[in-house]
Amino acid sequence: MFWTGVNSCSNVQKATILMPATRGVMPVPDSCATFRFSTTGLSEPARAEAVRYLHERERTILPAGLEPIEPLVPLPDRPLHVDVVKRTLPGLAVVSGTLSGVCHAPRPKGAAGQGEDDLLLAVNVSGRSLARQRDSELSLRDGDALFWTRSLAGIGITRFTPAGFLGCRVARAEVGALLGRLDEAPMCFVPRDTEALQLLIIYARGIGESVPLATPELQRLAISHMHDLMAAIIAATRGGRAIAEGRGIAAARLRAIMIDIRAHLGDGDLSVAEVAQRQRMTPRYVHKLFENERFTFSSFVRDQRLACVHRMLSDPRLADRTIGSIAFDAGFGDLSYFNRTFRRRYGATPGEIRHSTLKPDHPRR
Repeated sequence: MFWTGVNSCSNVQKATILMPATRGVMPVPDSCATFRFSTTGLSEPARAEAVRYLHERERTILPAGLEPIEPLVPLPDRPLHVDVVKRTLPGLAVVSGTLSGVCHAPRPKGAAGQGEDDLLLAVNVSGRSLARQRDSELSLRDGDALFWTRSLAGIGITRFTPAGFLGCRVARAEVGALLGRLDEAPMCFVPRDTEALQLLIIYARGIGESVPLATPELQRLAISHMHDLMAAIIAATRGGRAIAEGRGIAAARLRAIMIDIRAHLGDGDLSVAEVAQRQRMTPRYVHKLFENERFTFSSFVRDQRLACVHRMLSDPRLADRTIGSIAFDAGFGDLSYFNRTFRRRYGATPGEIRHSTLKPDHPRR
């Protein structure tokens, strides 16, 4: 099935707007949008045509001021597959997915519209990619990346076989301000073991796939952190350390810790030492990252568990589960403590929350 779509960031509950290629334009009213595209289900001729005109089609869908996905050029005699998701905000674009049988051809200087002075980063998440700029070539394997500024020469990133990728586009001036100066740069290789790159991948995936960013304040914060991480990557490739411990690095580390905690909420013995060991940092540093945001490791774990229970109690499909079993699954070991903290947080007992969300014909516990 071929589809393109955009959904507004102002209401994360709203369904993605899907539009077949034959229909007209449906404008999106705000300055943050998520765009999705897949060639799945299309015949080869239709697939190639859809990919070839994807850049121009997205331009007609996006709100004013947001730049479309960089052009994709199908390769002859290669199986073509494109499956991408792109999050666009003012001054930031994050795109991820799988490409095969296609050349990603970012626009050169003079053809990029409002993105004329962008800084671009491409991460080869899996598979292999070949990047070319004039007479230079870079072969990218799992986890490798490259960055560049737009120039008249342009650049092409070819994926002959399926390759997972993550791309980011930010304003060069904003990153340059953090580095002191950022001149025009040809494509520069970034090794996969660059710490700032690993953190940016985690953070960018959060922006692109899961974080609502429903308010202008959160959007500005996310963009600022991405600027910091991009600057840290460039500093690392130059041997610089000026911002290696800046706020962007700290924010990305804290997000990695939060993701780890959410993945292990059901572990009733979850401890800061355990999380620190998995994240390869000290417990004290974990505490410091939380303190910098004016809350604690323990309060975050508690609040995440309470939110998990609240979601489960509000789900009619789980109406047959006892409240106690749901609390235990979320990591609470003491039901008295759970009941007290739940009521303090939500102003109602777990039973009252369940009663208010269940349909009359569901059994209540």
